[in-house]
Formats: sequence, structure tokens, C-alpha cells
Amino acid sequence: MTYIANEKRYDEMEYRRCGKSGLKLPVLSLGLWHNFGDITPFHVQQSLLRTAFDNGITHFDLANNYGPPYGEAERNFGRHMLQDWKPYRDELILSTKAGYDMWPGPYGNFGSKKYLVASLDQSLQRMHVDYVDIFYHHRPDPETPIEETMGALEHILRSGKALYVGISNYNAQQTQAAVKAMGKLGQRLLIHQPSYSMMNRHIEKPMEGVGSLTDVLKTEGVGCICFAPLQNGLLTGKYLQGIPADSRAATDPRFLKPSAITEDKLTVIRKLNEVAENRGQKLSQMALQWVLRDDVVTSALIGASRPEQIIENVAAIHGPAFTEAELALIDRILNGEQ
Repeated sequence: MTYIANEKRYDEMEYRRCGKSGLKLPVLSLGLWHNFGDITPFHVQQSLLRTAFDNGITHFDLANNYGPPYGEAERNFGRHMLQDWKPYRDELILSTKAGYDMWPGPYGNFGSKKYLVASLDQSLQRMHVDYVDIFYHHRPDPETPIEETMGALEHILRSGKALYVGISNYNAQQTQAAVKAMGKLGQRLLIHQPSYSMMNRHIEKPMEGVGSLTDVLKTEGVGCICFAPLQNGLLTGKYLQGIPADSRAATDPRFLKPSAITEDKLTVIRKLNEVAENRGQKLSQMALQWVLRDDVVTSALIGASRPEQIIENVAAIHGPAFTEAELALIDRILNGEQ
């Protein structure tokens, strides 16, 4: 059956400008890190993509090595592109990345121009698109000069194979260096993709000489899209009473191992859940609203295994504004003071 998108898809979603650019992103974006490899049936993937777009989520985020196996998420998305998304390409923001290991030998990893240009060419073929909207360097490379890596991104911009470029997993000092190198080439970094959640606040912590990552992003006008805002599922509420048999920790513990779900963490999560209940929200909804409380965060990447989870997450954007007392209470809980 031919997919026809919801005519009211833009009515409820909020869109934020990404740094000092003309591009707006939905405050919630769909990450294809999980559930788009060979372990998830095609029809399930299709239902996730359709539900997201029908609810105003216009941004789908991939990387060259998402799977399993490597490349499979892009290959599967390419099938979805041919079946569903060609008519809507101009309404989509598609992103992919390169920086982690992808193929054997010295040219399939890190940040050389050789690797980044070749990887994007392969990604475009797998995804069945002529260009991506955003291409990221996925992690800093300790051996390749930042000038070469940023030069590769500038080359990709000029080639038309990406409309914007960004970085991921760079700290504050590395980000400032990347912005400076791009500036010398007459280009801007659009966006940074760090991990960030209530239980992972590293982007707020200052580094000597530059301040925090959020400080650098604000000063330089770079957007921010955070991944793992629900701490790989810990902040969904599903682990309040232990590890369910159908949970990610039980069935696919690549990113959330049962040993990581400690009693100390569960104590914090249960206290946060009480705050969420008092706000009339689910814990996952409050956690998403919390990472979006500062406009420095343009968007939060969500993952899902069921369409209902996407709908539940989208409802977070309509939650009540945080009071100063609530934010202070959350800080005390996270700091072990409550």
C-alpha cells in the first residue's frame, strides 16, 4: 500500500533553529542506531519511520556503521527510501556519519580525507540518495590534523554531497579547534552531536581555557543534537522494578548491560520518577523535556522499538514548563543530596 503522510504532521511538533543557520530541526529526531539492522523486521522499521514523520519528526539520523552488521541501517533505509520516502525527500533532513571503524585496513577508520570522502560515497549508494542534509565526523581523531579532517568536510560541502556538516563526540577544546579550522576555510560547522542526559551531564562541565561544551556551542553559534537522552533506556521507567524480559538490557545488551543497572542508579531513577509523576508525566517524557530545557540543545535523538514509544515521546513537548523548584530538586537527586 502506498504511504500517504499525515496531513496534520506539522501541527504539533516544535522546530528550533540550529545554531546560526537557516535550518530548523524538530526538537525530537529519530535515531536509527538501534532497530534498523538485520535484527529488526522490515515492517517494524517501516512503522517506526512512518509514525515519526506522521508526528512531525522530519529528521532521521544514521551512521555508516549502524546495524548490525555495519552498513545495514543505511541499506535498510535505502529500501525504505525507494518504497516510501522519494516523494517526501524535500521534507526530510537525513544525516549520516563516519569516524569509527567501517572496513578493514588503514583507510576505513578515524578522520582522514581518504576515509571520510569514500565513506560518504558508500553511504549515499546504500541510502539511495544523491546527497545527505548533514554529514558528521563521528569522533575526534588523535592522529590526523584537525585541518585535514575539517578540510575533508569542506570538500564534501563543495561537492554538494552534503548541505551541512557537523561533528560528534568532540570535547569543548576539540570543538573550538574544529570551528576555528572550518572558519579559516570560509565554512561553518552546523551542529555537534554529543551524548547528554540527566545522568550524563558532561557537556555542562567546564574545561580549562574554553569553558564547557555548551559554552563553546553558544559562543560559536553551533547547534546541538544530543544522543542517548534516555541513557540507553535507563530513564524510560521500564527498569524501576528490575530488568524486564523484553527489555534492551535483556535482549540486546550491546549498549546497556544488566551489570550497569545498579541499585544506586535505580534509587536515583525511582526518585526522578516520583518527580515525573507529580508533573503528570512519564519519566521518559520528563527526561526528554529536561535535556531540551535550554535552547542550546536544538534536538534530542530518540530511538524506538514500537510506534507507541514515539507517540509517547512526542507528547513530552507539551509537558508543563519546569519550575525553578523542580529543576533544583532534580539537581539534588542527581547529585545524591535528596
